[in-house]
Amino acid sequence: MTVESPAKSMKRDGQDLTAGDGIATGKTGMVVTAHPLASKVGADVLRNGGNAVDAAVAIQFALNVVEPMMSGIGGGGFMMVYNADRRQVSIVDSRERAPMSAHPRMFLDENGKEIPFSVRAHEGYAVGVPGTLKGLDVALNRWGTRSLEELIDPAIRLAEKGVRVNRTLARSIAENQEWLSRTAARDLFVPDGKPLQEGDWLVQRDLARTFRLIKARGIDAFYGGPIGKALVKEVNKRNGAMALSDLVRYEVTMDKPLWGSLHGVKVATMPPPSSGGVAVLHILKLLEQVDAKDVDLRSAEKYHLFAEAMHLAYADRAAYLGDPEFVDVPIKGMLDSRYIAERAALINREQANKDVKPGDPWKYEKEKGMRSNVWEDHENGQTTHFTVADRWGNLVSYTTTIEQEFGTGIMVPGYGFFLNNELTDFDAKPGGPNEVRPNKRPRSSMAPTIIFQNGKPLMTVGSPGGATIIASVYQVIFNKLGKGLDLKQAIEEPRIYSARYPTIRWEKGVPDQAREELTRMGHRFESEPTEIGNVNAIWIDWRKKRYYGAGDSSRDSTAIGLNR
Repeated sequence: MTVESPAKSMKRDGQDLTAGDGIATGKTGMVVTAHPLASKVGADVLRNGGNAVDAAVAIQFALNVVEPMMSGIGGGGFMMVYNADRRQVSIVDSRERAPMSAHPRMFLDENGKEIPFSVRAHEGYAVGVPGTLKGLDVALNRWGTRSLEELIDPAIRLAEKGVRVNRTLARSIAENQEWLSRTAARDLFVPDGKPLQEGDWLVQRDLARTFRLIKARGIDAFYGGPIGKALVKEVNKRNGAMALSDLVRYEVTMDKPLWGSLHGVKVATMPPPSSGGVAVLHILKLLEQVDAKDVDLRSAEKYHLFAEAMHLAYADRAAYLGDPEFVDVPIKGMLDSRYIAERAALINREQANKDVKPGDPWKYEKEKGMRSNVWEDHENGQTTHFTVADRWGNLVSYTTTIEQEFGTGIMVPGYGFFLNNELTDFDAKPGGPNEVRPNKRPRSSMAPTIIFQNGKPLMTVGSPGGATIIASVYQVIFNKLGKGLDLKQAIEEPRIYSARYPTIRWEKGVPDQAREELTRMGHRFESEPTEIGNVNAIWIDWRKKRYYGAGDSSRDSTAIGLNR
């Protein structure tokens, strides 16, 4: 495999894309986020001598201000860190947990029927115990060189001074104004009943005061202090049952990555409680088994193989994936070459498989475990992914979330941040590996990933998008490593998503002829194209000693490279 620079210009759907469209190179550092102001905050930290983790902490606080609908201290996430000195990959798992009051039937009504997602997603009982702030603190204490007090300052300034509402935030406000209008967010985002528009000025004084409180008193102001007390009060006011002790007892976990090999490289990705890494590796191994890299880039055959591999992987995901603190997960079996061959044999290159069922990966494990017959179509959430590289070769690949856009839509009064609705990632119906339990982490799809070649990091990648994260991440990896596209082209190549037969979600640029042929094969496309994910990534050229950063055009993704 050869390593190349990004093309000077490329096209997506006929539009020229140049270095101003989310592409950058750098000798001494790289930052790629979904918002230019957050990227600038991270680049400034690197420029002033901070490392990749320092920059990541500052970026997360800044994103809470400029992308309040996607992530923040009311949520959680997975930060993957490569420590160049130790040549070691670690994961700070700040995934939200269910409060101790949670139980398997909490999303069923008095008649045992599932409470509609549109209802439960906006109630206090959907809020998981947030982990983001504690995760940042743990990462900073382990690898950082700057103080939290210093790194939160840029976000305070942005919140106090204000930021322009960009297209992504404006769309999110318009689409969620009903829910925002029911909470303390109304006056800020829907003043006088009118949602903020692109270009409007957004000043978040309550959030600035919250950050100043954290700066003065540390994370204890949140985990047991006045911020936490206000959070619990609001959750319980809105039909939740969270206790302050849930916040006090919350701890992050330090996880080891899930490793896989393909296309001659090693892949470090997310283990459970995320299903993302397992499913990404599963799909890529299936595609390797059926020689998908040899088919044309925008052919019906490629999209068919993608859809069929996804159906197999998502079926196993629903049947077997959950929080490993509560259930055994057959990861080894699911990625065993014999099992991959067995599942790949179910792919008919001429016809869609109408009856995909989970396989039995347990037969490739030493012990047997459970299999679920529960399949639920969860609503796809939104979140954000960003990545950082520093002058010493340290890397961060970080996916961070409050689940749906604006989470529950519940803003903590007087404190200016949104609460997640992460507990909706649990299955509403009890009985499977992803049923609700106290202190359990809901199954995620997040897949921050770092790829290595010859022992050196080669690429970081990740995406938001709920269950579509898996589709976005594996397709960019396939495009880059399997098809040899440069990084920006690999990200912009139109994607598809299909969790199960027959419906395929698709991006603009998938050829009409390919869709017509796939329809004859038994697939069914959604009526209109839609954007899938927002991939931000870094490619490392060790020969030229360069970082290449690329961001997805689906948002205002901005790559900033440092050269001194």
